[in-house]
Amino acid sequence: MKKYTVRKYQKSDYALWNDFIDQAKNATFLFHRDFMEYHSDRFEDFSLLVFDDEKLIALLPANKNGSEIHSHQGLSYGSFIVKKTIRIKEYTQVFQAVLHFLKKSGIDTLSIKALPKIYNQTIAEEIDYVSFLTKAQTYRSDVYLVIDNNETYKPNRNRKRALTLAEKLNIEVREDENYKDFWNLILTPNLVSRFGVQPVHSLAEIEKLVSLFPKNIKLFNAYQNDELKAGVVMFLTETVAHFQYSSGSDDRTDTAALDILFDFIIRKYADKKYVSFGSSSEENGRVLNEGLAYWKESFGARTSVQNFIRIETKNYPELAI
Repeated sequence: MKKYTVRKYQKSDYALWNDFIDQAKNATFLFHRDFMEYHSDRFEDFSLLVFDDEKLIALLPANKNGSEIHSHQGLSYGSFIVKKTIRIKEYTQVFQAVLHFLKKSGIDTLSIKALPKIYNQTIAEEIDYVSFLTKAQTYRSDVYLVIDNNETYKPNRNRKRALTLAEKLNIEVREDENYKDFWNLILTPNLVSRFGVQPVHSLAEIEKLVSLFPKNIKLFNAYQNDELKAGVVMFLTETVAHFQYSSGSDDRTDTAALDILFDFIIRKYADKKYVSFGSSSEENGRVLNEGLAYWKESFGARTSVQNFIRIETKNYPELAI
């Protein structure tokens, strides 16, 4: 096994880490240290850097939970982050070095909430091969619905009827910064009443993240006579416009406010490769939320998959190809 140096992230690595993220073929702004550390009090960071001599060649955003490493429980997805120039032989060797390092550190398993492939800036599927070689367990698989902008956008008849209704009711879509009303009047009450949960991000946290990533996080609200009816928060990457949050008032069906919001954003971000609606499955992927899936498919979204894999660190010798 070629000798690589693997070590944990330190605060002094801040600039080095973020520079690498900017050059990687499979990274998004969620892997920037400013994003990862807004909730650093909730997780024990165990992010790793891998060096070939003094050259940084890979990153693993991660946190520690008992004897298990996750990449990363505070993020929507994780990845073993590399540049476009890496060769498959080197990739397997570097991954082997990471597993060996984890094994020596008393870590039994590495769990990866895989980066959906739509976020890759070019072909980057090495992790699938590594998963096979290391006998990884796929313990969860989520239905991830996505519009491919290489295809013509065609909402179905139900959505078209709703859009006509919204236009008749003078529903107005605005890009604005009214996070407070969206969070307090619509999003949080809906999540609490329907699911008994709070938004993943508090109002203070999302406002902080917006200040740090103003080009990547956008809010669009729908109003009727200046009354807020619905809103969506978009996370924007190089290849994807992703619906991070979406919610409407109790009369959202009568006003079709969410319909016109989604339609507006799909058209606005037609320059992205994909528009992502996120997951439509529950209970670790074993139950499909049929109503939610239909809603997304009615805009033309199609199924992709986000896999969650678990690798036993003791299997690192399997990567000696």
